[in-house]
Amino acid sequence: MGRHRSDPFGAARLVIVIMVAVGVLGLLVVGVLALVNPTTEASSVPIRVTPSPTSTPEAETKTPTLEIVCVAERCPVFVRVPGGDILTDQELTQGQRVRHFEPELDVVLDDAGTVQVQENGKARPPGAAGEREAFEVRRAPDQPS
Repeated sequence: MGRHRSDPFGAARLVIVIMVAVGVLGLLVVGVLALVNPTTEASSVPIRVTPSPTSTPEAETKTPTLEIVCVAERCPVFVRVPGGDILTDQELTQGQRVRHFEPELDVVLDDAGTVQVQENGKARPPGAAGEREAFEVRRAPDQPS
């Protein structure tokens, strides 16, 4: 008479295969949803750009050395202290603004026609659309540092 042996791991293997299949299917669904709808809550939250991590009441009342307001959909902006720290190197979105109070600044606008610039509280003449513009800004002598 033949020996009869039941396989004790048969049911466990089946459960593991089903769990792996459900996990792979879940990852596939999440991946497809991410591709179809790339807008997430994190990217839809407006970003507030400030020159320092904390804003002081004094900074709110002082006239900035430089203020840039984006008036187009995208505005690439680069601002730094001459020979020093980079203060802004990003693409602003429409309505976003940056303000800097340092005494001297180097500014590069990839498309000068996409922004409104104020130097020491006075409007700078607008640049030509599509033209790259680089310039320096110095704090007005009559403004406190």
